Amino acid sequence: MKLELRGITKRFGALVANDHIDLTIEAGEIHCLLGENGAGKSTLMNVLYGLYQAEEGEILLDDVVQHFAGPGDAMGAGIGMVHQHFMLIPVFTVAENVMLGHEETGFAGRLNLASARARVREISARFGFDVDPDALVEDLPVGVQQRVEIIKALSRDAKVLVFDEPTAVLTPQETDELMVIMKQLKAAGTSIVFITHKLREVREVADRITVIRLGKVVGEADPKASNAEMASLMVGRSVELTVQKSPAAPGAAALVVSNLSVIDARNQVVVNSVSFEVHAGEILAIAGVQGNGQTELTEALLGLQQRVSGEVTLDGRSLIGRNVRQVLNAGVGFVPEDRKEDGLVAEFTIAENLMLDRSDTTPFVRGGTLQLKYLAEFAETKIGEFDIRAQGITTHVGRLSGGNQQKVVLARELSRDLRLFVAAQPTRGLDVGSIEFVHTRIVETRDAGIPVIVVSTELDEVAALADRIAVMYRGTIVGIVPGNTPREILGLMMAGELPAGSGVAA
Repeated sequence: MKLELRGITKRFGALVANDHIDLTIEAGEIHCLLGENGAGKSTLMNVLYGLYQAEEGEILLDDVVQHFAGPGDAMGAGIGMVHQHFMLIPVFTVAENVMLGHEETGFAGRLNLASARARVREISARFGFDVDPDALVEDLPVGVQQRVEIIKALSRDAKVLVFDEPTAVLTPQETDELMVIMKQLKAAGTSIVFITHKLREVREVADRITVIRLGKVVGEADPKASNAEMASLMVGRSVELTVQKSPAAPGAAALVVSNLSVIDARNQVVVNSVSFEVHAGEILAIAGVQGNGQTELTEALLGLQQRVSGEVTLDGRSLIGRNVRQVLNAGVGFVPEDRKEDGLVAEFTIAENLMLDRSDTTPFVRGGTLQLKYLAEFAETKIGEFDIRAQGITTHVGRLSGGNQQKVVLARELSRDLRLFVAAQPTRGLDVGSIEFVHTRIVETRDAGIPVIVVSTELDEVAALADRIAVMYRGTIVGIVPGNTPREILGLMMAGELPAGSGVAA
């Protein structure tokens, strides 16, 4: 099926998110959309999927104009979407999830699960998915859950599939398997729109690449083009894609974690007897598929978890039992994985966000009075130093792009007198230009002799930044390896395996 978007324009007030975008997806091709964070890619796909209504333009399928009032209309016309965050019910079986919203009924209105099971088996066999229709979704690995999402779309006769950042929660091996699946779908005649910020994946599968910048199509990139060429087209300037860093010169062990365990609100052990050290002047990256205890580990270090056992010392002083403010005051800088929920107050100005957690200390406050002149000077300095692009220090943080919001968080945390810097998913949702900036700051922090922990699900980021890598799987550290460990070994470790003869330190 050929898909064509003509002159699509979508506005949100004065903001033009899509500006007369033309895009053609030929039958049986993989067409990649590249662009910075906020460029308008997801908005465009939400228009295609019927979630948004465009002010101008039209959608055509095989040269027939379509009118989608909602996702149901889009699915009925043969358009499916595989979302980054899976739209599955964990306690339902695969078959139940596949038929959800399109239930077939038989005698006396009973659900026809047999038909759904047969459909799952047929599609699974056709593409080699190996998915059990009676398995509970919550028991399936994330890579298999994604296959369930694809089966859902194909069961509704999708001729066009949109993949929105589909590899965010996958191991390298699962990512490679998805690339194979996409090629199989293409060979079967399915048209694919692939949204990703990972240039390596684009080069692997793309037939054509369209680049969107500031809501407009700025050109097409050749799939054979270099990463640097594609990145330059995305951001409108040359981008340094390789992290420039000298070999680490680690000092003494500054952070020592011994037998740390965390029990969550459901009485589950989510961090299980974890031990490691971080030395002054080194970056320890904690890798793993999302949901394997990394979040709870960082929260335990910051005093955000209540049921913690074991020992954590920083420069010989215990952090266990301290609250968040006490941990921060001990010299810990923290970039949370969700900047909007945990790192910023959207309704506060840039200046106000820059003094969060220090509103009771000098020089921001003296004698109970906020020092507005000092705050303004401090904020102006940080806006320049961290290249925060805004109209001024009184701009509300909620109005900034994701990259500029992250720069506000970095500016605040890196302006402390640090003894330890913890950055959780520091470039999540950022474009290549902002990623370049964040990585540079992290390396500069290491080079200043400060121990750094980077928690990331992005293997490219881990490989670029890490001096050593600790891999987590189901709440434990599978092993700690050098920063130059091959992706294949890291991928196996992320799946809970220790490669034979790899020399991994368990």
